[in-house]
Amino acid sequence: MYSSGHIDMFARDNLPPQDRWPDFLLDGFDYPERLNVGVELTDKMVEKGFGDHTALIGNGRRRTYKELSDWTNKLAAALVENLHVKPGNRVLIRSANNPAMVACWLAATKAGAVVVNTMPMLRASELTAIVDKAEITHALCDTRLMDEMAACAKVSATLTTVVGFDGTSNHDAELDRLALEKPVQFDAIETAQDDVALLGFTSGTTGNPKATMHFHRDLLIIADGYAREVLQVTPEDIFIGSPPLAFTFGLGGLAVFPLRFGAAATLLETASPPNMIEIIEKFKATVCFTAPTAYRAMLQAMEEGADLSSLRAAVSAGETLPPPVYHDWQEKTGKPMLDGIGATEMLHIFITNRFDDHMAGSTGKPVTGYEARVIDDLGNEVPDGEVGKLAVRGPTGCRYLADDRQDVYVKDGWNITGDSFSRDAQGYFHFAARNDDMIISSGYNIAGPEVEAALLSHPMVSECGVVGKPDEDRGAIVQAHVVLMEGAEASDLTRKILQDHVKATIAPYKYPRDVQFIDALPKTATGKIQRFALRENK
Repeated sequence: MYSSGHIDMFARDNLPPQDRWPDFLLDGFDYPERLNVGVELTDKMVEKGFGDHTALIGNGRRRTYKELSDWTNKLAAALVENLHVKPGNRVLIRSANNPAMVACWLAATKAGAVVVNTMPMLRASELTAIVDKAEITHALCDTRLMDEMAACAKVSATLTTVVGFDGTSNHDAELDRLALEKPVQFDAIETAQDDVALLGFTSGTTGNPKATMHFHRDLLIIADGYAREVLQVTPEDIFIGSPPLAFTFGLGGLAVFPLRFGAAATLLETASPPNMIEIIEKFKATVCFTAPTAYRAMLQAMEEGADLSSLRAAVSAGETLPPPVYHDWQEKTGKPMLDGIGATEMLHIFITNRFDDHMAGSTGKPVTGYEARVIDDLGNEVPDGEVGKLAVRGPTGCRYLADDRQDVYVKDGWNITGDSFSRDAQGYFHFAARNDDMIISSGYNIAGPEVEAALLSHPMVSECGVVGKPDEDRGAIVQAHVVLMEGAEASDLTRKILQDHVKATIAPYKYPRDVQFIDALPKTATGKIQRFALRENK
């Protein structure tokens, strides 16, 4: 490991021991010892001549690379000089997708911080679990989302500083005012290429959440690998998409990828299909990241006259791409839809289809630099055509923050992703199912046990079991099987009360859209809920 640029060594001290890391295949990904990804995506791009190119579009404004560089330098100075952020401190950012969130992420990175991006829908209890796990000291929060952040700060032992920023274009909040008088030049912290730059929390943020640790070099690797090879990004590209920047999928696709190559990113706080369609038509977007659900809506919009012909790359991830959507898109646009699979642990997509190598019902082949195989429970490769566990390794990989579950995800140098796959004789990988209790709904990962915990906190609920129920539009929906307390009535009103309770307790998108009332849960002799039986009893 290189000499760290951090003063606060919490992140490095809580990396798993190196003998528990996966094998890293870094050939072809050569970076200098001192590397700050915030500088690489802003100041260095200005030096390369992209100063007048549009970098970010959002909330009614276009911002050039020079404007983004100046903005992030002023913010970074405020973080260091006024808020006393030290290199290595963990800084949480709470915001919807907008240019200010990207600017805060880049500024905190320039200041040498380890950034934790979070979704605006998280409640105080979920934020507190993240803050406690990462021992976060500073939080930057869109002033429109301050209530839950303030509630978190009241109970946190480590969160000493919470400051608001203006997520609109008015720059009228505390952090913006602190940055106003700062110079546009900032001497960014010279972090090491293997200093932790980002903590990506996996879905399911109550109890003991898992945080994945990503280095400065990792954020460039996903651009210099997948985005360069597969998407073939150019400075003329304009990106659009629905994934939250809080997810590594969204941060890569809507920030790292465009900024690495001098392209532009359009950012929507509400990335509904109609809003995305409007932006694609208005700005002639060329690269789109979203889930199959949204692509269905886009196909319908094209039937009704929408002009989405500017799109050259439609990337589908987050849930299985149904063959009919793949075929309809190909027929309608003459271009393939690129299905792929990534993981928070791996940072971004590592198996994908390509423009000149794709097929329906296939996730494709590994991105250059990655190796993948399908194994049995003993770690042996299974024959082609047989379903087994997906194992992958490459230039990125799993490093959990202070977590014994590292040994579950990493075995014999391979990342075991938790997905069941098969590989055919031509080397194409085919998704079969998740082999855990994670529910993937409209591209969101939802942990069943977390929804169960929310339901169980209601006085009418005695027991419950949560599973995913297949759904044509969303891939799956959350289905709850609930045993009520004596005296509680199994009715539509009770169903709505429980759904509203979950929405108020955890992020609203996690609520059970289907609630079944049952007399007793199927259990094993040792008392464990038999979720397979719940899935079979639709």
